[in-house]
Amino acid sequence: MALIIFWGLLGISVALIIFGIIIYNGLIRLKHNMSKSWGNIDVLLKQRYDELPKLVSVCERYMQHERAVLENVTKARSMLNSAGSEKEVLNANNAITSALRSLFAVVENYPDLKADRAFRQLQARVSQLEDPIADRRELYNESVNIFNIRIEQFPDMIIAGLMRLEKRELWQIDPEHREDVRIEFSVPA
Repeated sequence: MALIIFWGLLGISVALIIFGIIIYNGLIRLKHNMSKSWGNIDVLLKQRYDELPKLVSVCERYMQHERAVLENVTKARSMLNSAGSEKEVLNANNAITSALRSLFAVVENYPDLKADRAFRQLQARVSQLEDPIADRRELYNESVNIFNIRIEQFPDMIIAGLMRLEKRELWQIDPEHREDVRIEFSVPA
């Protein structure tokens, strides 16, 4: 009888250890998927980041009266350059997106600029990067969502607590970046 109890307890212990290992490995996989998703976004953001000075340079030749719009793009780019945490990177990229929306809206009043070959190429390049960035953001948010659910569910929360895993933030657009772009035109004197 004691032997049966021993083997039963041993079997249950082994099953619990295996179950714990499965949970642990699943959480590790999710953690690395989030890092990979973030890295994929980062590559595209870097490409967009590198195109911004060229775009501003081309626009400066035509838009002497729209200094504030160009400065907003430059300011947003420098925010990204000095960002340290994921939250700061998210906020800086939201600012870049908003500044680019404003810039492209103002460009409509500069037919010579719209016709400029270099501007059209840079605008197309920056615009082409926006779709993959949006796709990667969606994938990142899905990874974060799955991770956050797992670390809050029982019994995963026990293993997650032992691993000191913390809830991650979704990439969300700031409310101010959801508003329509307000365009004000300067009239040369």
